[in-house]
Amino acid sequence: MSPPETVGFFFVRKTYMQLDFSKMDGLVAAVIQDWKTGRVLMVGFMNEESFRKTVETGNAVFYSRSRNKLWLKGETSGHKLVVKEISTDCDQDTVLLKCEALGPGVCHEGYQSCFVRKLEGKEWKISEARAFDPNAVYGN
Repeated sequence: MSPPETVGFFFVRKTYMQLDFSKMDGLVAAVIQDWKTGRVLMVGFMNEESFRKTVETGNAVFYSRSRNKLWLKGETSGHKLVVKEISTDCDQDTVLLKCEALGPGVCHEGYQSCFVRKLEGKEWKISEARAFDPNAVYGN
């Protein structure tokens, strides 16, 4: 028996998964992890539509809070995230996507990961070189 037509249910591999989109104004946090190395690449947000499109297409689709619209990761840069596995936390308000990153990096500042700043003493320091030139990819 399938669940009623209710917000938050998505058909995934012959099972239904309910996510709680109510805690953050219709969004869930989405942690993106490299599927081979385990490195955290970025954190984004998904609404119900972007999560559904992610499941349907196999590519990470997010909800941009600043632009108020869906965005396919890589639509400008070509650096897409191919989803290999999706899981959720015990509260079902955060998803973990293990992805294969196509391209040299996922960070809009040109790094492999968005998590390149490390706190050393009381100062944040960049811990790696850029993987690509963001101006060449995104323009000024």
